[in-house]
Amino acid sequence: MATKLPHTDVAIIGLGWTGAIVASELTAAGLDVVAIERGPWRDTARDFSIASVPDELRYVHRQELMLRTAQNTVTVRNDPSETALPMRNWGSFHPGNGTGGAGNHWAGITFRFQPQEFRLKSYLQERYGPTAISDELTLQDWGTDWNEMEPFYTAFDRIVGTSGKAGNLRGQIQEGGNPFEGPRSEEYPTKPLRQPYGPVLFAKAAAEMGYRPFPVPSSLISEPYTNPLGVTMGPCTFCGFCTNYGCANYSKASPIVNILPALVRRQNFTARTNSEVLKVLTDSTGKKATGVLFADTSGEEWEQPADLVVVGAFTFENVRLMLLSGIGKPYDPSTGEGTTGRNYCYQTANGVQLFFDDKNFNPFIGGGAVGMGIDEFNNDNFDHSGLGFFGGGSIRVTPIGAAPISYRPVPPGTPAWGKEWKKATVKNYLSAMSIGCEASSYATRNNYLSLDPTYTDRFGRPLLRITFDFPENDLKMAQYCTSKVADIARHMGPRQIVENPMKGHWNTVPYQSSHVVGGFIMGENPANSCVNKYLQSWDVPNLFVVGASAFPQNPGYNPTGTAAALAFKAADAIKNIYLKDPGPMVRT
Repeated sequence: MATKLPHTDVAIIGLGWTGAIVASELTAAGLDVVAIERGPWRDTARDFSIASVPDELRYVHRQELMLRTAQNTVTVRNDPSETALPMRNWGSFHPGNGTGGAGNHWAGITFRFQPQEFRLKSYLQERYGPTAISDELTLQDWGTDWNEMEPFYTAFDRIVGTSGKAGNLRGQIQEGGNPFEGPRSEEYPTKPLRQPYGPVLFAKAAAEMGYRPFPVPSSLISEPYTNPLGVTMGPCTFCGFCTNYGCANYSKASPIVNILPALVRRQNFTARTNSEVLKVLTDSTGKKATGVLFADTSGEEWEQPADLVVVGAFTFENVRLMLLSGIGKPYDPSTGEGTTGRNYCYQTANGVQLFFDDKNFNPFIGGGAVGMGIDEFNNDNFDHSGLGFFGGGSIRVTPIGAAPISYRPVPPGTPAWGKEWKKATVKNYLSAMSIGCEASSYATRNNYLSLDPTYTDRFGRPLLRITFDFPENDLKMAQYCTSKVADIARHMGPRQIVENPMKGHWNTVPYQSSHVVGGFIMGENPANSCVNKYLQSWDVPNLFVVGASAFPQNPGYNPTGTAAALAFKAADAIKNIYLKDPGPMVRT
């Protein structure tokens, strides 16, 4: 029997980016908020000191900031005919844990999606014809548009102090920025980061070939910055311990750097850490959320009653909680019916490795979001007529910093150990670099999320089951875009290049990307989506499910900026529409 706690206005599940943003916005509006986080409280000064954070063994190999698989994991398979098996170690992706969530160990790349991405199906049909999209793909519009999203992208930029150079300022193309981005209402809050040698060399070659390179938008800031909450950040020092690590310098934006220091000072905010939500509670009709049920570290259960419930966990747990709570109809790939779990998408990681004889890149200098990129082969920025696929990728050089244990760039064919391996390591360590291409992932009928019929967690609840494989569309796109990357690489004049397009079946072992999206998607119609454009559940109007779980498909960009913008959008709708007239905010 759960112990019932005092009532609150809002219960929020998760204190990563989306949960922290919604909590900040709603407490500022005067609402009482209780946030429930399954992991520990994290603090920069205590957890990420400069003396302890550069520890590759602790943070990369032992994955200290990640969810423990003994606590919760997923089962995986490539298609519905297979039996899924549980992931015992995180490989392909890295779910975060504790306050800050994946926002602690992210790289910090902060793209905005392009305007056409929010109406992708309609846009492609208008440009290429009503039958141009293959039957393999289940693309959908988002139910929102650029004009609705832009103010909330700007709100996130102001909170994190994004470094960059505008490419499109109020409709005017700007020299030095990304000419393909949507019209911005204002310039980036901080100027672009200084660039290491590798990105400079790449940008020079790209410009000589007629492309328009730009500094990658970065939440690693270039200069001191104080955000609207009064939190001050310091400039990035290019220490190279960024992706998979917390930031000791207060230079990489994260919820624990940019929001929680202000949030914890508010009397109407409460955080309950080391507490795992078991389900969202509803009344007898199933149409009204009454609160959440959670368990603490001793296994004792608690009920938190609330007028509003906001689910802001990682993509996987957002979807799993909805399935466990009976919210929406589970998706069935055999019929195409149901919405909870549909349109699960990943990202398509590609790249080209370059080996030089006469260069010194000092690879230990870097940061997760320091670099230069081009967008000529991303999304629909190039003509897809006759190519047999849609989508594309963001091509960029972002030297994240050479990990002391893992970074050993040697050409294919080099022995894996011994004298020849040592010689090759010495020869190539300083003079190798890579050009990455983080590319789109489009939805198909058989890629989806569901509850596993066999495996359970420590509370006896079914694990989330991932059914995913790379669509033929995405594999063709990967080959094409990687060939364009290779053209730039050859122009840079290396001794040798190695092309690495995504190919074959999805493999859970090597790390590829933590950009997992979809499963509880937004849209215009409750027949094929779970939440409306305000992230409000179609079925339970006082329930909001916020995060990358709302993406109907994944473009060739990092998702954090858009997930955060959606959190600002949901909070704005709650404050300015829902509280004045509780109920469905979109009528169908």
